Amino acid sequence: MSALRRHWARIAVTLLPVLLALAHATGLWHAGMLERLDHLIYDVRLRATMPGTFDPRIVIVDVDDASLARQGQWPWPRDKVARLATELLSHQQAKVVGFDVMFVEPDRSSGIDRLRELADGPLRGIPGLAGEVEKLAPSLDNDAVLARTLAGRPVALGYYFTQAETPRARGALPAAPLWPADALPAKQGYTTHWNGFGASLPVLAQAAPSGGFLNTLVGESDDGVIRSVPLIARYDGDRARPGYYESLALAVYRLANGSPPVVPALVPDSPVAQLESLRIGELRVPVDRNASVQVPFRGPGGSRGGSFRYVAAADVLEGRLAPEELKDKIVLVGATAPGLQDLRATPAAPSFAGVEVHANIVSALLDDRLLAVPDYAPGYEVLTVFIAGIALAIGLSLLPALRAVAFMLAVAALLVGLNTWLYVAHGLVLPLASTLAMVALAFLLNMSWGYLVESRARRGLVQLFGTYVPPQLVDEMLERPGHYSMRAESKTMTVMFCDMRDFTRFSEQMSPAELQAFLNTVFSRLTDVITAHRGTVDKYMGDCVMAFWGAPLETPDHASLAVNAALDMAEAVQDLNRIHRSIGRPEISIGIGLNSGVMSVGDMGSAARRSYTVVGDAVNLASRLEGLSGHYGVEIVASGGTREFAPAYVWQELDSVFVKGRAQAVAVFTPLAVALDEADVVAVREAHRLERWAEVLAAYRRQDWALGRNLLDPLLVADAKKVLYQLYAQRLASMALRPHDPSWDGATRFETK
Repeated sequence: MSALRRHWARIAVTLLPVLLALAHATGLWHAGMLERLDHLIYDVRLRATMPGTFDPRIVIVDVDDASLARQGQWPWPRDKVARLATELLSHQQAKVVGFDVMFVEPDRSSGIDRLRELADGPLRGIPGLAGEVEKLAPSLDNDAVLARTLAGRPVALGYYFTQAETPRARGALPAAPLWPADALPAKQGYTTHWNGFGASLPVLAQAAPSGGFLNTLVGESDDGVIRSVPLIARYDGDRARPGYYESLALAVYRLANGSPPVVPALVPDSPVAQLESLRIGELRVPVDRNASVQVPFRGPGGSRGGSFRYVAAADVLEGRLAPEELKDKIVLVGATAPGLQDLRATPAAPSFAGVEVHANIVSALLDDRLLAVPDYAPGYEVLTVFIAGIALAIGLSLLPALRAVAFMLAVAALLVGLNTWLYVAHGLVLPLASTLAMVALAFLLNMSWGYLVESRARRGLVQLFGTYVPPQLVDEMLERPGHYSMRAESKTMTVMFCDMRDFTRFSEQMSPAELQAFLNTVFSRLTDVITAHRGTVDKYMGDCVMAFWGAPLETPDHASLAVNAALDMAEAVQDLNRIHRSIGRPEISIGIGLNSGVMSVGDMGSAARRSYTVVGDAVNLASRLEGLSGHYGVEIVASGGTREFAPAYVWQELDSVFVKGRAQAVAVFTPLAVALDEADVVAVREAHRLERWAEVLAAYRRQDWALGRNLLDPLLVADAKKVLYQLYAQRLASMALRPHDPSWDGATRFETK
């Protein structure tokens, strides 16, 4: 324990990075650098642990550059898209087809609109032309052709959500949301929220049995890298039914598995409303606070990435695939042609096809191979930072340099190992950056403090304080050398003045040698008591000794120590008097003044002579209180400040006084050596006397002299020799002769020191 005290400053400095890391972990302070470092760690670890295996269940039909070159520029006519869907669903027998493309604008490539304009305009006079045009319309309306192709087939169309002050809506969302708007408690941020959308034409959205949004970035990072994808999002606009909608990946997965319901599960017993998981049939999908999942990338992506089979859309249209070659496959139609702007930055690769992001989600759902950011991630971060920080603060401060380096590396390795094991074995994505940054910064600060501060401070401390402070306190100060300086400062402390009464009479009866020996004996005994109670003897002034508590050592219980010292000093004087009586020396008595308050402490004096001392109004008051002890017939007079800082003692109030040099009255008390115990008969009697004495003072201050005397009489009977009771008996008798004075404040004024 002493070693911890000796290195307390070094430990405190080491804990500074811990506090910063805890502030970041709890959200009190956002450190963007740590967030970016966490992303970097996540990306490196994900690339290192990608399985790199092929999933034959999912096929990506790719609108690539070759397809555009052979089939024409995008967008293709809807009849061509209808032929693509027919080939996949009818000839190839695909299990599900999901479109990572949208059909927002009507298809005018068939010319039906132009024929209608001619029939209603320049060719209006040709009989039956308008009717023939309308007969041809169903076969020439490419949107209707595609709608008929999709109707009743396992198809999911993609769309995207938007958020703007002025919401915009194009196309149509699926006819019904996954959950109604009131499926979850209102006004809670369970998912991302949107108020606009861009979707396929209503005729197509109504024909397709399912649909899902394509949004991937959910605002978790500012680097534009896709790490998570929301599975559920809330639409709050007025252009479609408000509610919770599913992503394209979730819609495709559900179609492939018979469209099981999705049941939300909230985090239990959490003050923050948050989804814990989604139950999809028998599958439990953990989600984060945005109802998102971390994308568990299988590989680097692309046709050569080895994760999924890529088939050119042109090959499908041109019949280059064998019949039923894609039977029972989950097909995602998307675009990798650079001009179509569906390439995204991901941890797996800087240029990654958006359609393959959805393919990775579907694959992970099929395998129940999902990463999770648990709701207790902040708690885990706080716990690891706290435990590692405390261990480093203590270990680095106590160990030699080489062992400290090894200890730091071991702590860092343990943190990385634990975090990686939880990721690999349990799929848990937990923060690590703040803990590692804390370890590095704590190590640097600790080593720097040890090298630059502690060694130099140790050498200078004895030189600085050795001539001012008792040696035993200097030894204790060496435990925290950097904490002390001679610079004057204001502190709340307790100061004592102890004076021998009738010293002039004693000195006249002794020779100088006898007086010297006498003073040395008395001061040695009193000084021993002061230093035993951790006090600093300031100076000896003739027959007076001055001491203080609370500096240079920080002493929170300075008042209690000073009161203890004063009581023991009174007993020590009684012991000395017994010795003096046995050898024929005169007995002595002392008066002690105690005050606690703010005072200045430091190295003060002149260029020729300086001392470590205290000054201030609080010091002057203690000196004045020492002079009042004889007046009240007690050995110790303490201010209300000391009583407040030492509440464990039993106090008897003496008076309210104005001392010389102060414009405000001060309540003065004396401590009793009796500790009141409710089970002690003597203690109960003493408590009763103190209660009656408080009533005497109250009556006295109300100028109720008769009541005060009646209350005081039993106390005088019990202790007739007590000077305090005699003093107030005289006051009550004298005051009774005076008329009532409304301006009287009950305080006693002392005009001399």
